[in-house]
Amino acid sequence: MAQGHMIPMIDMARLFAERGVYVSLVTTPHNASRFESIITRASHSGLPIKLVQFPFPSQEVGLPIGYENLDSLPSRNLLGQFYKALNMLQKPLESYLERNPIPITCIVSDKCLFWTSETAKKFNIPRIVFHGMCCFSLLASHNIKLHNAHNSVNSDSEPFPIPELLPHHHHQRIEITRAQLPGAFVTQPDLDDFRDRMKEAETTAFGVVVNSFDELEKGCSVKYGKALNNKVWCIGPVCLSNKNELDKLERGNRTLINDRECLQWLDTMEPNSVVYACLGSQCRLVPSQLIELGLGLEASGQPFIWVVKPGEKFYEFENWLKEERFEERIKGKGMLIMGWAPQILILAHKSIGGFLTHCGWNSTIEAVCFGLPMITWPLFAEQFLNEKLVVEVLRIGVRVGVEVPVRWGDEEKIGVLVKRDEVRRAVEILMMDSGDDDDDEVKNRRERARILGDMAKRATDQEGSGSSYLNISSLIKDVANYYS
Repeated sequence: MAQGHMIPMIDMARLFAERGVYVSLVTTPHNASRFESIITRASHSGLPIKLVQFPFPSQEVGLPIGYENLDSLPSRNLLGQFYKALNMLQKPLESYLERNPIPITCIVSDKCLFWTSETAKKFNIPRIVFHGMCCFSLLASHNIKLHNAHNSVNSDSEPFPIPELLPHHHHQRIEITRAQLPGAFVTQPDLDDFRDRMKEAETTAFGVVVNSFDELEKGCSVKYGKALNNKVWCIGPVCLSNKNELDKLERGNRTLINDRECLQWLDTMEPNSVVYACLGSQCRLVPSQLIELGLGLEASGQPFIWVVKPGEKFYEFENWLKEERFEERIKGKGMLIMGWAPQILILAHKSIGGFLTHCGWNSTIEAVCFGLPMITWPLFAEQFLNEKLVVEVLRIGVRVGVEVPVRWGDEEKIGVLVKRDEVRRAVEILMMDSGDDDDDEVKNRRERARILGDMAKRATDQEGSGSSYLNISSLIKDVANYYS
């Protein structure tokens, strides 16, 4: 699956194990290599958790060996084979369940693994769905479809209100355009059957688990549960379960940089002065857009760490870096990281003052955890909905100004959406007085972010009073009651 789904699942598995639940984390070899050491450490510490690996049937579906994760797929044209391979994991999972000496009492599975609902029914065990999204975005998507709101306008660029989203006492109208809706609203013949089966499987689920906390969702967790007529447990932010420094460093993938070098560089910076810019593991922006982003960060005059994911035509970007001597120019003021970065280690550092993000939910809630305001640059999926939550509801973000998505396969057609001056301006608005945004608003935005960070930590309070801690207890109790 995608990194954005795997990473919180690993954190979630450890959280359940910390509560005395025996956990088998099922994955494939290439994916396991990214986090095996984390699970090994957890197991050696006495937690009842183990890793179960099934071979990924790459060759059977015509995929190159090792292509077991969406971030490793070189082309959208391979999605059909990838999902077909995922479906072929049903038989090995059921064989494992049949021979496992400890009876499995619950399946928590990604929404894309719709066939786990059939497996759960076969073994008479509950299946809990994980979407990797927040309740705000899940409820928004549900209500837009339910009321057919996206067909109330005449064009893809015309805004329409999202119906019945926030509780009435908020008196707030949230609007979005058809172009900004998640991919599930876009007809794709090669994926429509897959989506239908996924949606159908969700109707038989025991409940939905969400990497968020009730206080952040502004009533949407309760409303989403009522909309589904099902259980919804907010048990996050799950990233706060990472206490070990090695776990934080290795979370998600192996980083190519020296973490000490990165943290020592941050130690030389003033508190709240550095912008962390990362557009996620699925970012496939064209080199010309990456160049505009880099030049905008440089022009802002603000210290920054910029994470860039190598991709198609990346040589053009690398050539520009060399020809323009970009890394030399930013020395002492900026740091460029190619590939994976130890994100929560960086975000937790006192020198980080803002996060330029694609609004993927993991990154969004990690920013919330560490009390950071955000510059929002949504790319696709539900990220424009997350932007609405960050900027309009929580009021802890500044838009860079993106109006349309960059869906996988459309990168060349879309080209450059954000110019360097727009990046520079967004950084200035977030980090300092720019003329349009007075100092009070900068301080208030930062204070709102800080308060949310404190709330996130209280939600996961293991003394027994945090809302997410209590929701994990409720989930475990609800599963136990399934058998009584």
